Amino acid sequence: MRKEILDTMAVDSNYSKKGYVTFLAGNGDYVKGVIGLAKGLRKVKSAYPLVVAILPDVPEEHREMLRSQGCIVKEIEPIYPPANQIEFAMAYYVINYSKLRIWNFEEYNKMVYLDADIQVYENIDHLLDTPDGYFYAVMDCFCEKTWSHSPQFSIGYCQQCPDKPNKETYEDLLETLQITPPTPFAEQDFLNMFFNKVYKPIPLVYNLVLAMLWRHPENVELEKVKVVHYCAAGSKPWRYTGLEANMDREDIKMLVKKWWDVYDDESLDFNGEDGVAGEDAFSKPSILASMPEPAVSYIPAPSAA
Repeated sequence: MRKEILDTMAVDSNYSKKGYVTFLAGNGDYVKGVIGLAKGLRKVKSAYPLVVAILPDVPEEHREMLRSQGCIVKEIEPIYPPANQIEFAMAYYVINYSKLRIWNFEEYNKMVYLDADIQVYENIDHLLDTPDGYFYAVMDCFCEKTWSHSPQFSIGYCQQCPDKPNKETYEDLLETLQITPPTPFAEQDFLNMFFNKVYKPIPLVYNLVLAMLWRHPENVELEKVKVVHYCAAGSKPWRYTGLEANMDREDIKMLVKKWWDVYDDESLDFNGEDGVAGEDAFSKPSILASMPEPAVSYIPAPSAA
């Protein structure tokens, strides 16, 4: 089957290597989020693979769990910002600068970044067909006290590399990082500042931050939302208790159940016939779609990262 796909690619110039990418560190329970995301992309019949950029402290057991779900696992070395007295909004945010390694994945023509606490409920492959040269992201709500002092104007979901991942942008990111004072929201603030001139907003339906449900309900049409970001305190489905603020809302309960319905669906487990998995995975745009390494010292990441 793999040979047939590659033979077809040889005569089809429209083929390109694209993919979704997420990030995982530590030995905690975020691996459940990545597995849920992989199954969610399969449920909506995405044509593209999920690449998981992992730090060295992700245990082999978790790596095997990801591979068994068809993920492409790529180990990366951590990146740290310059020494500074800044207090990050969350202690583990410091390790998130490691996501900059994604711009060094030169084997891909285009990638869309998805956090591990995101679930995709409708096919969004068309985001991989957007014009090159821009940084696409959903405008976020900054009403929550935690976010109100952030310099960013968009957040953590569709952090798409302008053009394709390439060495020039990657090295520029690392050099700029060394002369940029860290801010409370770490790489999210940094990427927003770095790509300020090429930022293009995309609609809310591509990243529903749950706080929008109680901060700006007039802007949310829940039935049209394609992507849900379970980033509100207490909303991560695999940790959900319903005890935190706003977590007893009926819409939150519904969205948590919706995530578990995907995660628990054994029919969505990777079976080897869903597509080509592994380092040689290539994909074709879905018919459903409409639109030098720095030396670093390694410090294990907190399990919440």
